[in-house]
This record gives sequence, structure tokens and C-alpha cells, in this order.
Amino acid sequence: MSQVKLFGYTDRISAKPGERIDVHVNADGTDTAEAQLVRLVHGDAHPSGPGYIEEEVACEANGPWKVWKQYTQVGSFLRVADPHQRLAPDGSFTVFTYLWSTLPMVGLRQSLVGRWDIRSNKGFGFGINRKGFLEFWVGDGSDVDYVAAEAPLIARIWYFVAVSYDARTGRAEIFQEPVVNRYNSLLGKVVPMDYRSHVAETLRFRPRHDPQTPFLIAGAQDWHEARGHFVGQCFCGKLDRPGLYGRALSREEMAALQAGQRPADGLLAFWDTTAGYTERGIGDTVIDTGPHGLDAVGYNRPVRAQTGYNWNGRNDCFRLAPQEYGGVEFHVDTMIDSNWSVTRTLTLPDGLKSGAYAIRLRAGPGRGLAEEYVVFFVRAKVPKAPVAFLVPTGSYLAYANEHLSFDAQIIQPMTGQPPIVDEIDIEMYKNPDFGLSTYDSYEDGAGVCFSSFRRPILNMRPKYRMSSMGTTWQFPADLSVIAWLDQSGFDYEVLTEQDVHQEGLAALKPYRCVLSGTHPEYISERVLDATEDFIAEGGRFIYMGGNGYYWNVAYRDDEPWIMEVRKLDSGMRAWAARPGEHYLQTTGDKSGLWRNRGRPPQKTLGVGFIGEGFESGKPFRRMPDSYHRTVSWITEGIEGEIIGDFGLAQGGAAGLELDRYDLKLGTPPHAKIIASSGGHTDNYVLSVEEVLYAYPGMTGTQDYRIRADMVFFTAPNGGAVFSASSIAFGQALPVDGFKNSVAKLLTNVVGAFAKNGPVPGEAWISDEKQWR
Repeated sequence: MSQVKLFGYTDRISAKPGERIDVHVNADGTDTAEAQLVRLVHGDAHPSGPGYIEEEVACEANGPWKVWKQYTQVGSFLRVADPHQRLAPDGSFTVFTYLWSTLPMVGLRQSLVGRWDIRSNKGFGFGINRKGFLEFWVGDGSDVDYVAAEAPLIARIWYFVAVSYDARTGRAEIFQEPVVNRYNSLLGKVVPMDYRSHVAETLRFRPRHDPQTPFLIAGAQDWHEARGHFVGQCFCGKLDRPGLYGRALSREEMAALQAGQRPADGLLAFWDTTAGYTERGIGDTVIDTGPHGLDAVGYNRPVRAQTGYNWNGRNDCFRLAPQEYGGVEFHVDTMIDSNWSVTRTLTLPDGLKSGAYAIRLRAGPGRGLAEEYVVFFVRAKVPKAPVAFLVPTGSYLAYANEHLSFDAQIIQPMTGQPPIVDEIDIEMYKNPDFGLSTYDSYEDGAGVCFSSFRRPILNMRPKYRMSSMGTTWQFPADLSVIAWLDQSGFDYEVLTEQDVHQEGLAALKPYRCVLSGTHPEYISERVLDATEDFIAEGGRFIYMGGNGYYWNVAYRDDEPWIMEVRKLDSGMRAWAARPGEHYLQTTGDKSGLWRNRGRPPQKTLGVGFIGEGFESGKPFRRMPDSYHRTVSWITEGIEGEIIGDFGLAQGGAAGLELDRYDLKLGTPPHAKIIASSGGHTDNYVLSVEEVLYAYPGMTGTQDYRIRADMVFFTAPNGGAVFSASSIAFGQALPVDGFKNSVAKLLTNVVGAFAKNGPVPGEAWISDEKQWR
């Protein structure tokens, strides 16, 4: 009997009471699951806290659900709608493209361009065989014939490749020529390698075409009795300007094509991968500039804004030279949208309180893989509370289903401990259907730049602990803040960064005080603008985390559930984008650190990322500024100088990732340092963007900069900012039943920020301090 497993996701991550949500569920080993709507209150089972807390909520969807096995299309490709079969030539034809392969010798067949059905052996295909050689094949439904190049393809080398097929004689000729320049390929002109191959064979029969077989670029159609048709033989690498002629071109004509000159007669399709760029990016449709307008549409978001065969190294952005950015990159293991059928549509109860929710699904033993929490967030229909918790959904996407414990060589020295994995971690790692995080790389080594909510996200569950460091992280860690808000007596609501990205300042404006999550690292320009404007126009913002407002990310307006980020040549990162590929295809903006675009987080939050370490936490110690009468109210009721010598994350309120005050990067000059941490171990290292030249001593016990600075400052129009500057700060709140120095300090700040009128001490402008 199969092991019972349940996985699910919703069509939207944020909704309001009375709205409908589609829930998509995949089940193994069962056809029934028991569903229960729950409000999630606390997500960390650590013995020093209150334990896991959820509340069951009455809902029409509660009860048994019919569930079934669902299948996921993994791998990116382009599909061409061709209702008139113009790309199924009965006679002669020529297929061509520029090619940059990343895994030519992976041992699997990869299709480049064609109309090929793997199961029936019908049609034609142009691709790479299992030994890494360019190959053209045809099938008539009973047999396959082929011609292969004589020189293998070399990884990360640009080629122009083509095959001409003469239906009258059966002659098929492969044309393989390098187009290496000084910049575009792995190897340069100094390598004495002959990349060329010209081979001709007489094939025994013509291809037969099945009208139901689609024309695909970077894949071929396959079939399975359980899942039906799907796409296999996916390609790894970049293709640039593929096309098809309805006649057999001569070798001279193919050489002219290589040089960018298109013969005038016989063109069936030419997918100009450089067409369609705008100042705000490019979409998933590759335009056919041929006579029939047979545009190709991307599946699983092939990566655009990539350098092409003719990139010359001078222009680093597609906006400057779109003709050099024809590369469209494909990966065999990319997955953006599970595209599962809807299991159940539920209408959220009208009176539902704003908060973090999930559909809890259980079957069989009802634990481990047989228990699923399909998480979403409920906003207020009409905002009424003075306080809002801003859910950092951008960072949830960035870390979604990360494989660091398995694949990152640095993870054990970085965390100072061996990863401890459980069955959920193993399932997340071994199953490609769940997709990857932006901390992972594809099989060919390229970094993952897209992440989506339309798939199961196994580490966005309550109770989940990050296996590499043994603490909660992201969503389950943020539940510690929600749990504190829940028991604090403050009237609060939640909204997500996705809401703010879509609505801008209007989403934040109803609130007097907004708290961030513990690690709001991935921020779009609209969210950054809205945060800055909220504060400048009189809002009060509490930055509850560390390493926040760090990476510049983007979302499309029509697909806000998908995030894009490019990791550039600065910042603490798991991969680095290749030269020339630093700009977001979603918006046309340069990605990377906000700091490198002139907007370091210090300008908005007063602090910015300085270092990280993952095996211990430290307390804060009050600084002299905290006794100034303008801010002494922040620490009122706290005895002694030490704050937060405890916590669910590594035993201290200052830990994991830390931020510091830095006037050189835009910390407001009137900002006050309330408390700072110190004495961090040498597992804590300086962030790389701080390093101009490496030298000994850039670790916790030796570098004074590695600390968390708790900072407060006032803003125009009665606005104010308090920054905790540590990821571990929020995870200290639940200790001792939420009755501790960290909780007391936050109660003081939220209490002052949530009230109408000026914050305490705002009228005092003297530098006089109240010394003990």
C-alpha cells in the first residue's frame, strides 16, 4: 500500500472575508482527506515557548474532501499554436537556430526545435542525442531514421546549427558552425578546437505528422497512461532566433543565415527572440516575424533578457542593445506553476478575523507527509485596526522549498552544525514537482531566478524547522510575532507584501503602525516606495527583522504570484548572474541589492545588513542613547541593561542575521541607538558588500561592526521608525509566556506608535540626557 502523502496550494495567497479561494491538492495513497479551516497563531514547537497553537474555525468546506493524484509538468519550453499545420511540412524543409547548450553530455536526449511525438515516433526533431552530438531524426510511426554530427557540442559555446531535408532525395544535411566571439562563450579564440561539423545522410523515409502533435521549441511531446500528454526531452541552455523554411537550403544559404541574412523565399516561421523588448521588460511570448505570425508561448517561464550569440560585452542591459539579447534560456528542472486541477473552491466566512490561516488536511496517520497545511492570509474587508502586520511574502517565495541542507557546500560551516533533516525535507528535495527556491541552482548550475506561490511550498508550513540551522525560519518564525500580537491586546490586522505591491501606499495608509516580518529580505520597488512614503507621511513602522529590504525583486501585474530576482556581483548570495544578465525581464530594472541602486535600507529603516551567524544568539545591551528623555519610554519597565538574553532562535534576541546603524549609508543623523548586541562568535561573518579587500579579523569576536543596533528615529508629519535589527528578535517574544524584556519593549513601542498624536518625547529637541 502506498504511503499517504498530501500536498496543496491555493490560487491566491491573500484574500478577504467573503471571497473565494481555489484549493489544489495532490494525494498519494488515499482518495479522501479530512479538511479543517484553522487560524494559525504560533508555529514554533520549541519547549521554551507556548508550543504550537492553532484555532479551528467553522467553515462550509470543513469535512471530507475527495482528493486524487495530480501531475506536474516540469521543464521550460515554447509551444506554438499551429491550427493550420503550417509547421508540419510534407515536403522539404530546413530548421535552424543559434544554440548555447549547458548540459550537452548529460546522457539524455534533448529536443531543440521540431514536431516530434516520443511515444508514436512520428514527425521530426532536431536536437542533441544522449552522447552530446547534434542530431536530426524523422519517424513514420513505426521506425526512426536520423543523421548525427561528427563533432560533439561543447558546453557553453555558441553555435549556429541547422539541418536541411530534401524530401525528393531523402538527403538530410547537418550544419554546425561556432559563432564564438571574445565575450559570448566559455572558451575563447586561443583554444585550438574545431567545433564545426557538416554531415549528410540519405534518410530512408519521410516523416509522418500527427495533427495532434504540437510544434515545440526546447521539448517534445510524450504520453503516459496516467497523466496523458506531457512534454519531455527538455533542453538545457539558450536558444536564439530559431526558424523554419519550407525548402531545403543549400550550404551557402545556411552560411548566410549564420551571418544574419535570411533568404527571402520559403520562410515558414522565424521566432525573433530579440523582438518585443520594452523599457519595462519582456513577456513570455516569442514573436514570429514570418508570414504566418505563429508566435511561441513560454511554459514554466523560459528566462528572457539573456545574452545572445552576438553579445559583444559592451552593453550590459537589453534596453541598450536588444539585438544582442536574443538568448532564451531553458532548464529541464524548472517549475513555475503546478497547474493542478481545482480540488475544492471555498468561500471564506464573512466574519473571518484578519490573520494567518490554512486549510489543514489529514489522511491516514494524519501526521508528517499525511498532514498538509495549505496556507493563506486574510485581510480585513475594511481596515479598522490601528496596527497591521506586514507578511513578507517576497521572502517566503525566495526561500520556497530551498535545498540548502542538501546542495550547498557552505551550509555546515556557515551554520556551525550538521543539518538534521526529516521526511518532509527529504520529500521536498527528491521531488522535482515542487520546484526550486531562489537559493538553489538548476541541474546545469544556473541560478534560479523565479519563484511562485502556485505550487506546494513545504517549508511555508507551521511547525516547520529549517533543517540546516534547527530553528523556525520565515513563515513559522513570523507566527511568533503574530502570537505576540494575538495575546498583547492590540487590535491588529494582517496584509501581505503582495497586497502592498499591487495597491501601493493605499494598502498601508489605513494603519497608524505597521510591523514587518522577521526577515523581509526581498522587496519590490513598489513595496519600498510605499514603506518610505508611509513613514514620511506620518506612519509608524516597526522593522522586526534583520537583513531586510535587501534584494530588488519584481512581479508582473497580471501574475503577481511569481517573483523574479537576479543575484548580482555583491551581497550574500547562493549564486551570481552571468555577465550581461543583471536586469529583470519582468520590469527592465537592474536587480541585485537595493544598496547598489542608491537605496540602502539605512535610508528608510535606519539600519542595514552587516553580518550573519547561525549557531548562537546574544542579548542586547542598552546604549547611552536609551537614557535620553526623548526615548527613555522605550525601555520603561525593563530592569537592568540586558535585553533578550533568551529566545527560541539560538538562545538570544540578537542572532541569525544582524543590521547596524551606519551614517555613511543614510541612517538619519538624529537616529538614536537604544541597544546593541556584541560578543558574537567567529561563526558570525561580515557581509560581503562591506568588504573591499579581504583581511584577517572579519568575524564576530574581532570586528566591531558585527552587531545588531536597535534604532529609533522620528520622521516628518508625526511618523517614526523603530528597528529591532535582528531576525531572532521576534522569536524571543514568546519566551516565559510572552512576559519578558523583549515583549515589554515591543509593547512600549507598539503602544506609543498605535496611538493618535505624537510619539512620546517628540516635543523635546534638546540633547540633554538622563544619566543614571
